[in-house]
Amino acid sequence: MQVTTISFFRYDNWASRIEAFSQMARGRFALKNVPGLEFFKMLGTGSDAGFNPRPNVNVNAILCVWPDMATAKAGLADSITHRTLRDHACETYTIYLTPTSARGLWSGVEPLKVTEKPDDSGTIAVLTRATVKLPVALKFWAEVPEVQERVAKHPNCAFHIGMAEVPWVQQVTFSLWNNKKEMGGFAYGNCPHGNAVKHVREGDWFKEEMYARFNILEEEGTWEGGSPMSLLKTGRTFDEPTTAPKKKARKKTEEPA
Repeated sequence: MQVTTISFFRYDNWASRIEAFSQMARGRFALKNVPGLEFFKMLGTGSDAGFNPRPNVNVNAILCVWPDMATAKAGLADSITHRTLRDHACETYTIYLTPTSARGLWSGVEPLKVTEKPDDSGTIAVLTRATVKLPVALKFWAEVPEVQERVAKHPNCAFHIGMAEVPWVQQVTFSLWNNKKEMGGFAYGNCPHGNAVKHVREGDWFKEEMYARFNILEEEGTWEGGSPMSLLKTGRTFDEPTTAPKKKARKKTEEPA
């Protein structure tokens, strides 16, 4: 069973932010030598939960694809890049996933191998990735604020964040949902996101795109002081109080191997 991990890191001082920025440039060279790592991307985030093109220097992320859970666990523990960022972060969080559907390309390859069926619980994780054509970037970003507002308030979206390989033009979104039906209604229904998808298709705004859904396997660490997985099925967001117990944070290539 192939495993995808997304690790998030939060920083609260300038020394840590500078080190994180440095790792975004040089950490990729160390990641290329991590045993078993099939694919990776180092990602920055934007302001306002990542959906604002203004960079957020307090948060970044690393997405990795592994052949199995044992390799993922060992790789994350031994990766110099992950260890350096964990050491400088004031909060870290990693979520483990396995793909149940995937279509499209990322950097010209298909990094995800689907072998599993959707979880019977109905909860899903969703990742979207696209390279926006530069001439229509302003049109694309004009659609974003209303979509962001709607997803932030959606009672069945437990967690969402926007990331980027390159600001403005290479965008990634990641979200956790209570069920496929609610996610599909938000994504493709008669609503701001559905209308944005229609505009993308009609205007051919993307040079490259990939869409994937995942079963959620487990998590490590905390985010905003809590557990994103604990918010599934509760309808809460991190802006509302929750009594879910906090978990203690535990201290390849960009092309396929």
